[in-house]
Amino acid sequence: MGLLASFHYRQQRSTIVNRNDGHDPTPLIARRLRDERARRGWTLDRLAQRAGVSKAMLSKLERCEASPTAALLGRISGALGMTLSTLLAADHEPGARLVRRADQPTWRDPATGYLRRQVSPLSDLPVHLIEVEFPPGAEVAYPAAAFAFIRQAIWVISGTLEFVEGALLHRLRPGDCLELGPASDCAFRNPGRAPCRYLVAVVKR
Repeated sequence: MGLLASFHYRQQRSTIVNRNDGHDPTPLIARRLRDERARRGWTLDRLAQRAGVSKAMLSKLERCEASPTAALLGRISGALGMTLSTLLAADHEPGARLVRRADQPTWRDPATGYLRRQVSPLSDLPVHLIEVEFPPGAEVAYPAAAFAFIRQAIWVISGTLEFVEGALLHRLRPGDCLELGPASDCAFRNPGRAPCRYLVAVVKR
């Protein structure tokens, strides 16, 4: 599979799962896309061009006729200058400093099955912590634009993670921690036979 493999826009529903209030995030994402476009005065054409995706796909997302994959959301968040955490964030009470594990929103990518948990509160704190469980054989590619306005570090908890950063390949094992370099096209891969768990620390520039 190439670094920027073609995106699989599956119609199956991705879900943010909360033990107390499970819900489908598609309407929330659709509303957020419409609001962000309106705030910037952007047309669908402009967002599509900046994100490098089709206008038809964006239109389907805004009409809740398709659920986005992680790769697609990476392109959209990069075009909007938003972190993926902000784009996926469920509405929450402002100022909350404690988020119990049972209340931490999770999202499963419909294309790869990877599970993403928003560990830290979404507040004014400049650091976001995300826990990821990556299935065996899975790969997700992101364009450089998704990393242009953030800095990240990856800490592997279990399993093996291959991180492709431009022309560099980093093979990370449990306990290894990698600080990402200058923004470049990237891909996450799990070459092993067991799930890989890792923590991502995201700092907005």
